[in-house]
Amino acid sequence: MSLRPQRIGKVPVETARIATLAFPRGTVATRLRDEFADLYRDQDFAALYPKRGQPALAPWRLALVTVLQFLEHLSDREAAEAVRARIDWKYALGLELTDPGFHFSALGEFRARLVVGDATHLLLDTMLERFKARGLVKARAGSAPIARTCSAPRVTCTSSSS
Repeated sequence: MSLRPQRIGKVPVETARIATLAFPRGTVATRLRDEFADLYRDQDFAALYPKRGQPALAPWRLALVTVLQFLEHLSDREAAEAVRARIDWKYALGLELTDPGFHFSALGEFRARLVVGDATHLLLDTMLERFKARGLVKARAGSAPIARTCSAPRVTCTSSSS
């Protein structure tokens, strides 16, 4: 699978309209998209993909699905089903309502790429950097980066800080 970076576009009009009607106050997924449309970017994962080969699913979407999956304590199958069936997830991922989603195994393959590329810290580190830039979190003096000591679904981060 090769990476062909995609620009993160706007939420499709019909998806936005239906999501707003269904969730007038929003959900965690819709608010995350509204506040951090570009929380993850394909370029963040470029080192994990070869230059040639069949195009991969957008890694920014797989990263966001992984975060939502963790927040909701979902299995890979359940997360893939949420991409297919949930309006708020389609909104967060910028998908048309008719988008069929992807096979659940894509999530395991994405996490395996993170492990093989020694990038298991990337999801949390990137999120923390972007939250910090917006003043939502502050680093404590002398503390180790959280992502270096965290556990995520099937990915355990064990590297120590320098």
